[in-house]
Amino acid sequence: MKRDLLSIQDLSGGELQNIVDSAIHLKALREAGTDHALPRKCTLGMIFEKASTRTRTSFEVGMFELGGHALFMNPNDMQLGRGEEVRDTARVLSRYLSLIMIRSYLHETAVELAGYAEIPVINGLSDREHPCQILADIMTMKEEFGTTEGLRVAYIGDSNNVCNSLLLAAPLAGYEMAVASPEGFLPDDDIVTQAERTGARFDITTSPKEAVSGADVIYTDTWVSMGSETEHDARIRAFAGFTVDEALVQHAQDGAKVLHCLPAHRGEEITGPVMDGPSSLIWNQAENRLHAQKALMMMLLE
Repeated sequence: MKRDLLSIQDLSGGELQNIVDSAIHLKALREAGTDHALPRKCTLGMIFEKASTRTRTSFEVGMFELGGHALFMNPNDMQLGRGEEVRDTARVLSRYLSLIMIRSYLHETAVELAGYAEIPVINGLSDREHPCQILADIMTMKEEFGTTEGLRVAYIGDSNNVCNSLLLAAPLAGYEMAVASPEGFLPDDDIVTQAERTGARFDITTSPKEAVSGADVIYTDTWVSMGSETEHDARIRAFAGFTVDEALVQHAQDGAKVLHCLPAHRGEEITGPVMDGPSSLIWNQAENRLHAQKALMMMLLE
């Protein structure tokens, strides 16, 4: 029976840890110059409604390094761009490909694609979740701290798809969370309810200093996501005081580390000295998208 990854909660805690451990192993093999190939030739179709740097590169390189092939598929170059229904595209692509990854504006598009596809579908990003990013984040934290159990993760900024997946992954990985967002940008009620129902431990506040108090990890993301550009000036005003700078980091635990899923807008949600400073794990985090994607694809293709 095929498996999809549309939400981080499509994984059990054990499966999440197995993917992370496999990703760490694959990273070590790559650094040693050792190949690890899939047992059969596989092809990944990558549908991009939204532009990408890390998602496209990590999936395309990852499938190549596993011995398969990846296809970049722009909806404007497909019949999807001329009105073909998602269900029909899903049925046809299932006859050609081994996996589909979609980076979509609407979560419902990924859900519909998975509902009609006969092969695994991966949510490469939607307006609701970003599960692939969170796999790399958990891998990065495990590399740094040895475990994610008992860590306190403070998310500062817009409660977007990344924040949603971080919250929903908390009970799977064993960390607790604090979310600090301005009024009007707090997590949606349905995400909070789902996180509570699955046993996540978290606090929600409008104070960045309160959120980072005692934190082992400080996480932030852009305040102006793709699709929100027309709101740029209003969002900059709304998020005043939510910049992750050296002064804010001082309120966290000694040795706290900083994550950002990128792209970053230096001087807005994070300062350059923090991004490039000793507390930053951002570049390791970006690299780990590759290894986590490889481990995920291996699991779904088993």
